Amino acid sequence: MPASTAKSLRVAVLADSDTRWKWGSLTANRISPVESDIRLDGFLLRGRATPTARQLQEVGVRADSLREVTAVEFLRELGKEEGVYDVVVLALVGGAVQAVLHGLARAWEGRAKRPLVVTGYVGVVYEKLADGLLLRHGADLVLANSRQDADRFRAVYEGVGADAGSVTEVALPFLGGAAYAGHDPAAERERPYTVVFAAQPSVPESRKDRTYLLDRLIGHARLHPDREVLLKLRSKPGEHTTHIEELPYQKLVQKADPPSNFRLVYGHMGEVLDRTDLLVTISSTAALESLHRRVPTVVLSDLGVREALGNHHFVGSGCLASWDQLDAGHRPVPDPGWVARQGVAADGSYETAFDAGRRRLTELLAADRLPPLAPYYTPVTAPGYLPGILARHHLGPDGSPLPGAPAADREPSPVRQFVRKAARGAYRHGVQRVAPVIRRMGEL
Repeated sequence: MPASTAKSLRVAVLADSDTRWKWGSLTANRISPVESDIRLDGFLLRGRATPTARQLQEVGVRADSLREVTAVEFLRELGKEEGVYDVVVLALVGGAVQAVLHGLARAWEGRAKRPLVVTGYVGVVYEKLADGLLLRHGADLVLANSRQDADRFRAVYEGVGADAGSVTEVALPFLGGAAYAGHDPAAERERPYTVVFAAQPSVPESRKDRTYLLDRLIGHARLHPDREVLLKLRSKPGEHTTHIEELPYQKLVQKADPPSNFRLVYGHMGEVLDRTDLLVTISSTAALESLHRRVPTVVLSDLGVREALGNHHFVGSGCLASWDQLDAGHRPVPDPGWVARQGVAADGSYETAFDAGRRRLTELLAADRLPPLAPYYTPVTAPGYLPGILARHHLGPDGSPLPGAPAADREPSPVRQFVRKAARGAYRHGVQRVAPVIRRMGEL
């Protein structure tokens, strides 16, 4: 075993949101050799979803260093010299992964040894399967969070004639916590029966649907005054996560009149699940966290079972139900076969779920030489698609930085830092406030 894996493993994680930072940093720890002493450097890709200090603290993952960069700045950092990092984890949206892969291929051209590149998905893959997968092709490891995903990923790659050897089955890295022990009616005063609705930033999208869900949740609280009913939110107004939230529930609640046993909560999902007796959602990855811990879990069918909502992913799970059924006391029983295929590992096998990834990473780190990064998309295979993806991250068709790209070897001046911060604030305001208004005006 090489010295880098037996003693110190140097890992760089590039993430573009709080949830992807959580996935990337935890994944790095999960797939690293057990005996490794990991040095983890975090890089946050500058953009609309760059996490705030509060969001980073809520994630609870610590890094040896953490800073904000552009894609070009990250590529310049990684291209400085050999031997700085052993592993690079790209926890990004698909287009950014593809751009960075091409940039790294260019930056590492001719090197005798390069870092191992890992990427994957932060949660349930229920849309843009082919698009997202092909944008991730070229990494040494493309992690699949379940047996079902691994099979689907390989089928897509093989179907277009791309190498599927990078697909590696693991599990979601943030599952864990004590198994649900049931609710003790005798301890009702200490901890009342608790229903948690795990909200999502972009599902559903319309005001009508989001107001409906909020009204039903509040109605459940009124119907069951002995219960504690919590609305678990991902972000505070003005913050962004992986997806844009145009109609925050915080604003919708202001127009409602909820009872005293209803309230909003933030924080780590695992800590919220510690006191949850029933988890309700549309299609959140929180449902998989809940199922892993054997907490009774409901995926709502009120708005239909539709691809646009993502709850179609749970067909066959046994978890689909409506608020009417919940109000009447229904409790779903998950299908064991479905749960097993999703990598939830409620049977206690979770600790071995990362063995394959760990073995593959160890083998590649031990190799004398890794082949050059070779994404499926090239100027030959996708001449009308790839250049635009690269240009969005200030890269040319060959993966090299375009003229005028920011320099990474000097600290921005105070004026530039101020302008950058103001511009980002203006952009976020436009995305969250102005754009929705314009869209609504267009619908009139």
